[in-house]
Amino acid sequence: MNTHLSANDISKVIEADRAHVWHHLIQHKPFETIDPRIMVEGRGMRVWDATGKEYLDGVSGGVWTVNVGYARESIADAVRDQLVKLNYFAGSAGSIPGSQFAEKLIEKMPGLSRVYYTNSGSEANEKVFKMVRQIAHKRYGGRKNKILFRERDYHGTTITALSAGGQPERGAQYGPYTPGFVEVPHCLEYRAQWDVENYGERAADAIEEVILREGADTIGALCLEPVTAGGGVITPPAGYWERVQEICRKYDILLHIDEVVCGVGRTGKWFGYQQYGVKPDFVTMAKGVASGYAAIACAVITEEVFDMFKENPDDPLDYFRDISTFGGCTAGPAAALENMRIIEDEGLLDNTTAMGERMLGNLRGLMEKHGVIGDVRGKGLFLGAELVSDRSTKEPVDEKQAQAVVAECMAQGVIIGVTNRSLPGFNNTLCFSPALISTADDIDAITETVDKALTKVFG
Repeated sequence: MNTHLSANDISKVIEADRAHVWHHLIQHKPFETIDPRIMVEGRGMRVWDATGKEYLDGVSGGVWTVNVGYARESIADAVRDQLVKLNYFAGSAGSIPGSQFAEKLIEKMPGLSRVYYTNSGSEANEKVFKMVRQIAHKRYGGRKNKILFRERDYHGTTITALSAGGQPERGAQYGPYTPGFVEVPHCLEYRAQWDVENYGERAADAIEEVILREGADTIGALCLEPVTAGGGVITPPAGYWERVQEICRKYDILLHIDEVVCGVGRTGKWFGYQQYGVKPDFVTMAKGVASGYAAIACAVITEEVFDMFKENPDDPLDYFRDISTFGGCTAGPAAALENMRIIEDEGLLDNTTAMGERMLGNLRGLMEKHGVIGDVRGKGLFLGAELVSDRSTKEPVDEKQAQAVVAECMAQGVIIGVTNRSLPGFNNTLCFSPALISTADDIDAITETVDKALTKVFG
């Protein structure tokens, strides 16, 4: 680690953090007696904390974001150059990087044509929810306003995003929620809800059952992750997405794919839905769009949906009356353009596929060695290993045990994740999402550390 801060400076930083920073997703009581962790520097796949300890980052910034790795000077340069030229103008006008990135992005997304800029994945999803609601009023007298979401999926932290979230612990104590959001069953075959051969089709048919129960004329959209992320890294069973698409078309329901985690290379294609031949009406994205070098999120929409918002220019309520203040920041698309160039020029989609296969194979090897691993699954460099106390009954391990594995990996200098604050009784899946630049040595180091951690925690 190369830092210009002295030990005394670092001590002051830690004390300032302890006194004034409210961290995300963490209980602060322990910080009364221990130091909060301060990350100081990142290079490639590795980060260093304020104590100088080095970590191999197996979760791309903690939340699946730094897709092209740390310390990319070309992205920093692109952001700096853009900021001194024009840092911001409201999204009612365009910008050079905003126009250029939109064109580049649409080239990767056949069938979609319009990009709406915002600053977070939660907000991007909210924009789509608003579009669906406005279409309901414009076309269906307000009736077709319900939005379906899936058990175990996650779409953000705002009250309305939590209303569309299938993770009860995320939303606990934050109600009452926005009305009009209806849950459909998850599609995790390992936790099968039906004893059938064609499980994917059956799980999709469960969505149709909810539609028929609620009334198809009341439902405007279905919002799904292509691969469920924080709910357990759930890859859809064969036949699932084909049937979902068929159901949406049958009942005139718009399909909204949340690619906040899976988008921009994470699964080995530009977008996760492209693994399954889906043709969505809306696609939202955030985390990997600029690999965390600048804040940016997008809602991408078909021309057919866009056209609904310009039918009557004499009607003052006809257009999409929405703004995202920081959607007008030019640093985001400037960073996103360079981020995309890196992925293309360095062949990172192919690398993601190859390294993902290696990691999945390594995890399957660990499953043969450790009976506590009940299932491994994933797509590209987005994988999970579900821990169980009994393979025959699939009883989940206590979440404190799963967290102990993560803590032991951290102690050994490797950062991995685990489902947490999501599903009561099922916060038991280890999560892996190393950067798309991962090498075979990086992958092996991560899984070797998990091997040691499992041995230490479970014997």
